[in-house]
Amino acid sequence: MNKAYILIFLLTSQVILAQQKDTTNDFKNSGWFSLGARSTASTFGDEGNGIGSGGQFRIQMNNAINTDWFFDYISINVDDKVRSEYYHIGWSVIYYPFSQLQYPKLLQPYILAGHCFDYNKMTSMELPNITKDRWGSAAQAGLGLHFNITHRFDVTLMSQYMIHFTETLHAETDVYPVEIHSKKENTLQGHLLTTVSLNYKVFRIWKRKK
Repeated sequence: MNKAYILIFLLTSQVILAQQKDTTNDFKNSGWFSLGARSTASTFGDEGNGIGSGGQFRIQMNNAINTDWFFDYISINVDDKVRSEYYHIGWSVIYYPFSQLQYPKLLQPYILAGHCFDYNKMTSMELPNITKDRWGSAAQAGLGLHFNITHRFDVTLMSQYMIHFTETLHAETDVYPVEIHSKKENTLQGHLLTTVSLNYKVFRIWKRKK
């Protein structure tokens, strides 16, 4: 867990340093409020692969820094015996390492780091009364790329690794009936989330600085 916090601290420090170097031109894209819809695939987790959908909104602080606020629902089929459902609600800080002074270029890469609260519920497909759930928190970090179709509309591809800090649920599918139990992990458990989203800048919350 300490390694995850160190990673987020380093990325956040870069964002703060970028803010301190802002000039008037760096705020030409500030204030935009964007709405988006997203589809997310979960891979490299202990339970297997899953897919889900959700939504998000962004509030852009300046040319270098954006914020992403999201909700995801992901369902994972565990050995065709247990359904594992995840609900994520959280936020990320987006840092654009390359200058975008007037209008974003067609391809706009970025780095992200953030935090979310998550809810996980496991249910036996054959015996729905066998179920267990838990609430928890997680941190995520990764890379993304905007495909700016127009000044207001973009398609975004993002990949981030999410690390869970609290207890996790495990399904024993090699016994009958299946068993679901919670376990406190000694290592940093998580999964890789790959997201494709469609986003539109709806309006400006505040006007750019002159």
